[in-house]
Amino acid sequence: MLLADSLNVLNRQIVSCELCPRLRTYDREIARVKRRAYLDWEYWGKPVPGFGDPNARVLLVGLAPGAHGANRTGRMFTGDSSGDFLYRAMYETGFASQATSRSRDDGLKLRDAYIAAAARCAPPDNKLLPEELARCRPYLERELDLLKYVRVVVVLGGVAMRTYLGILRDQGAIRSLAAFPFGHHRVYDLGPGLPRLIASYHPSQQNTSTGKLTPEMLRGIFEQARKLL
Repeated sequence: MLLADSLNVLNRQIVSCELCPRLRTYDREIARVKRRAYLDWEYWGKPVPGFGDPNARVLLVGLAPGAHGANRTGRMFTGDSSGDFLYRAMYETGFASQATSRSRDDGLKLRDAYIAAAARCAPPDNKLLPEELARCRPYLERELDLLKYVRVVVVLGGVAMRTYLGILRDQGAIRSLAAFPFGHHRVYDLGPGLPRLIASYHPSQQNTSTGKLTPEMLRGIFEQARKLL
């Protein structure tokens, strides 16, 4: 089976997932009630699959879909301010075909990059339970298996970093997470045969509106990824 076909099979499995009743109930309710600004939208309201170039050398790992962003549009980091912030930086560094992301059919293409997440459903109050992260983790594990050309992993936030490193620890690729503390623009060589790791603050509105994460800081993450390639 071709790589793109294998990813499509996995993405269909993600979209049909019903493993976390709390998350599925919340996402369906958000899709039913909607936000006033999006009353004319038919919300996605399902788990959100990965998105990007099947031959990517850069893998981004986010946290989870936004309730009125990806949970509305059905595509990672699409339809909210976090996505605008992220894709602008990716566009400026050559990893995205355009600087904005409004809907699944807006023409956006990722170049040499693929976006996954620690969880595929929007959580209430942006808080995921440990067991929800554990149930969703096999989807990321499968993406790591399929995306054979990844040389750099960019983790967006501490939860994404712990999820990714937890997979490597449980596979025996690293000994522990303690050797790799989270911090913005920290770069780690995890060992022979493993992609380089770059940590970044998540482009959430909480971080971007307060100046904790600026456009220049996020662009620097992708400039670093480009250098490592």
